[in-house]
Amino acid sequence: MKVRNEIKARIVCAGYTMQEVVDRLSDEYGWSDSVSNLSAKLQRESIRYKEVMELADVLGYDLVWQKRREK
Repeated sequence: MKVRNEIKARIVCAGYTMQEVVDRLSDEYGWSDSVSNLSAKLQRESIRYKEVMELADVLGYDLVWQKRREK
């Protein structure tokens, strides 16, 4: 799954609109309050790891690195 689709799906599952997410990111982390800026990052797949962590936080997710099970 593309990064854009995964993140947009998580936003919808969390019950938020893009505008609501951008507003929360702006308030809590000083992001631009422009939906088009977030959309462009997702479209280009140029979102930074730190930004993904902040996005996950405002959506109520924890990102966890988990070692794969040996086959």
